[in-house]
Amino acid sequence: MVSTSAGILLFRPAGHTVEVLLVHPGGPFWAKKDEGAWSIPKGEVEDGEEPFACALRELEEELGASFSLGPEEPIELGSVRQKGGKVVYCWAARGDFDPDGLHSNTFTMEWPPRSGVEREFPEVDRAEWFGLERAREKINPAQAELLDRLAANS
Repeated sequence: MVSTSAGILLFRPAGHTVEVLLVHPGGPFWAKKDEGAWSIPKGEVEDGEEPFACALRELEEELGASFSLGPEEPIELGSVRQKGGKVVYCWAARGDFDPDGLHSNTFTMEWPPRSGVEREFPEVDRAEWFGLERAREKINPAQAELLDRLAANS
């Protein structure tokens, strides 16, 4: 079964262009990955949950409560399908967030593998603002289309 995620791409003006906020996944698998590993803040849509409600919930869970959204209606950017088949729905919203204030939820997993030791890791270990060109290098390749859609709408 294909999983479905939803997220919000925060953006802010930067001169004649915009910057977008991307997050880097936490945990040992992602620790040494950078180019192509970053993502919009997103998470799995639960049964019966509206995708936009999921996107707002995930933004708070992954960033903490220290972000703000502008008064404008979010821009619906549609969906993309990632390499593994996951469908990601996305909205763009003007917003503000200080990456130093990142306070992500955590998850637990056995680490090292087959050690019997459970360790806790942040869902997101970093957040950073990027110009669109640099964001295209950092973001999961399937999500780069969302940057193009934002550029066409801003």
